[in-house]
Amino acid sequence: MRLLGIGSRIKHQEYGVGVVTNVSPKFYWVTFIENGLETIELDSEFEVIEALEDEVDSVSFFEVEKALKNLLEKYSDIGPRVSIADKWKGGKIVLEPGTQTQNKEIPIDSFFNKIVMVRDRLRVMEQKINSSNLESSEKIELQQYITRCYGSLTTFNVLFKNSSDFFVGEKTK
Repeated sequence: MRLLGIGSRIKHQEYGVGVVTNVSPKFYWVTFIENGLETIELDSEFEVIEALEDEVDSVSFFEVEKALKNLLEKYSDIGPRVSIADKWKGGKIVLEPGTQTQNKEIPIDSFFNKIVMVRDRLRVMEQKINSSNLESSEKIELQQYITRCYGSLTTFNVLFKNSSDFFVGEKTK
């Protein structure tokens, strides 16, 4: 099968005459005169009116971006995007001292981002422990410390929009 380039003209039985405007590994993106933009599989049935070659972007920017995000999430402390619960957006945390000194205000979004960074770094530490050359007993001991850290941070679960993002500590038996 010969791959058509961008600008190639085709005639499709269902959509009519159109021009290939993008090519991905699985689809042609074709703008049809009467039916607008459609994606059709590379091996679809159609008549080639005019074939252009060497005008193919076989990997889209979206696919490159998606692959890069996956790599960053896997091998760094950058995790997937975590959302703060709607009721906290734009809020602030007020630290009120026990003495007659000035209060400290912190934007809750900044505080939330720091909590998420702690969680992500704990996850990376967990992965590094699991892939290390430590003895099994040492790995288990370190895992227990991390689990206790998660448990200490469960107070902040109220800030998360999705329960799947919550900190989870040791379960009581």
